Amino acid sequence: MHNNRKDFTTMNAKKIGFIGLGLIGGSIAKAIRQYYPDYDIIAFDKNKESLALAIQEGTIHTSCSSIDDNFRGCTYIFLCAPVTYNAAYLSQLKDFLDENCILTDVGSVKTSIHEEVIRLGMEANFIGGHPMAGSEKSGFMNSKAHLIENAYYILTPSAKVAEEKVDAYKDFVSSLKALPVILDYHEHDHITGTISHLPHIIASTLVNFVHDTDSKEGMMKALAAGGFKDITRIASSSPVMWQQICLKNSENISQILGEYIEALSHAKDLVDEGNEPALYALFENSKDYRNSMPNGSAGPIKKQFALYCDIIDETGGIATIATILASNNISIKNIGIIHNREFEEGVLRIEFYDEDSANRASVLLQKYRYVIYEV
Repeated sequence: MHNNRKDFTTMNAKKIGFIGLGLIGGSIAKAIRQYYPDYDIIAFDKNKESLALAIQEGTIHTSCSSIDDNFRGCTYIFLCAPVTYNAAYLSQLKDFLDENCILTDVGSVKTSIHEEVIRLGMEANFIGGHPMAGSEKSGFMNSKAHLIENAYYILTPSAKVAEEKVDAYKDFVSSLKALPVILDYHEHDHITGTISHLPHIIASTLVNFVHDTDSKEGMMKALAAGGFKDITRIASSSPVMWQQICLKNSENISQILGEYIEALSHAKDLVDEGNEPALYALFENSKDYRNSMPNGSAGPIKKQFALYCDIIDETGGIATIATILASNNISIKNIGIIHNREFEEGVLRIEFYDEDSANRASVLLQKYRYVIYEV
């Protein structure tokens, strides 16, 4: 860590600016403060309470009521406002950038902001960014320095930005313990359209399909425990954010949806034909490919940290487990009995805030002779 700090000190990377200090902006600012305590961090946000809290906690030194001269001389400026505001902020920032300043963003769609950067003639200063991290909660008050730790952080450099600046920024992102990956911005939007945007649309349409086709008594809803809630969890994400993503990445999403509809149509044909070998291959291939995917790093869809546990149906059973975990300083995010266990083992589902808590809980409960099934 000290080596990284020396490198960046010699580069004079002393002043960092933030436009927007919510969950992602706040988390990046806190990570910079943790690893580079002597850096001067300034921020503008429409939410005055967020700025006041950031000053109080020591995350930033200067809070700005507008985008003004305070932003001159920054080595990096992070655009962390909602996507719809970023285009306007770009033009406001233009006059405060010098040739050494790198402007970056954290949006999950890249083409629209790159096109605006090209239109404004700011390519020499811009490297797009997309930290693949998040939380169900929003706002600066929920930001954490470790949010981007071990998360993929996609970088989409503009065509005219100097290679040494890209290398320096990549090293800076690495020093914050994130995992930088460089992509062309068009490729980024196609990839995230497939592995993030499409799954969100599938989850939301599947939940709506159950709602729309359920009986008056609501039996589907009553029985849709466990597995169904797990595979549609992302349907609980922010409607505003996903509305904006669909509008900003519409061309890619439309194309990907068309191809996926063809894949669904093919699956329907296999069912209609009763094609046993092809149906088996469909499920075998998906199982093998999914099992080959890495577990370690955070991708675009937030990972869950949960385990299933067998318990005897007796008074105080859940309370006993909660007490064991609490007395060992392990926080529970969610806990509940699984009534529909057709596709899951275990009676009790326990969800945690992080991987370390889930691993510690598994070891601890097994010491108490509980049977544990990890997700």
